[in-house]
Amino acid sequence: MPDLVKIEKLRVEYRSRESQNGFKVAVDGLDLTVGSGEVFGFLGPNGAGKTTTMNVLLGFVSPSSGSASLFGVDVREPIARQRIGYLPELTYYYKFLSAEELLRFYGKIFRIPKGELEKRIDSILKLVELEHARKRLIKTYSKGMQQRAGIAQALINNPDLLILDEPTSGLDPIGRMKVREIIQRLKEEGKTVFFSSHELGEVETVCDRVAILYQGKLQVEGRVDDLVKNYKTNLEQIFLKVIGYQSSQAV
Repeated sequence: MPDLVKIEKLRVEYRSRESQNGFKVAVDGLDLTVGSGEVFGFLGPNGAGKTTTMNVLLGFVSPSSGSASLFGVDVREPIARQRIGYLPELTYYYKFLSAEELLRFYGKIFRIPKGELEKRIDSILKLVELEHARKRLIKTYSKGMQQRAGIAQALINNPDLLILDEPTSGLDPIGRMKVREIIQRLKEEGKTVFFSSHELGEVETVCDRVAILYQGKLQVEGRVDDLVKNYKTNLEQIFLKVIGYQSSQAV
């Protein structure tokens, strides 16, 4: 399958007063590819460089060196943004709008024809299980419902690539399960999903491949089944081993 996402020797530095040389390295020599139709889990503790990498792909942050491309086009060049759907970790929704009004708003930004837009809104609200609440104000939604509304807006343009930053953050077990089911349905539709998460159980269930980032460097990358087989343990334990975590409690 062709690579929708390709990252080569990516390095991102920030100015930092806390560092002796005045710079902090957020991403250090990252090489990564994501193929068409894959569900790819991007893992790492807080501060590992996951969000910075996503921001490079989205054009929000410029790389210090190295390269990144989407659909074969360097992210520093104008690319077909309409082919990308994005859900940030920290979101603000227009809570005075209903879910269908929110989707209609984003649909107009993408200049989707009215007839097609209304059909797409119906389809997406069904996918994210918000049909029953489509006319309710988003401010009355639970955290899980708001997150699903966020996924809905990321899907309104029918993207080829979906980038999700911590889509299950702060959700209860039912909310996480519903998001996992949505990702599974997108996978069945052939969508490419690139997402970061701390919920390793969900990642192990839905992802084809994963990468673990630590202190800006790629530590492990591969198919979930292969990693579990090679390390002879589950993804959570692999993650803890890779980042060098040691429990303070005696076993």
